[in-house]
Amino acid sequence: MKVRIPTPLYSYTKSRAVVEATGATLEDVTRDLDRQFPGIRFRMIDEQDRVRYFMKIFVNGAQVLDLKTPVREGDDVFIIQALSGG
Repeated sequence: MKVRIPTPLYSYTKSRAVVEATGATLEDVTRDLDRQFPGIRFRMIDEQDRVRYFMKIFVNGAQVLDLKTPVREGDDVFIIQALSGG
């Protein structure tokens, strides 16, 4: 499936905005991303296997918080990193 990567994580994907990943659940997808792009999962998922508070993950336009959420081939996964500052 296609996974859209936020700009702050381009350094992991060699500046690729869209990458391919596989898996039956969102957790599988994030682990596949980490296999392909070592270190990227830690930037998105914390030590308790929760999506980090400054990251948002959407599957087919719906925000997903549970990494056990099933995904299918053809789904679109968007990873968005919140910006802060003032």
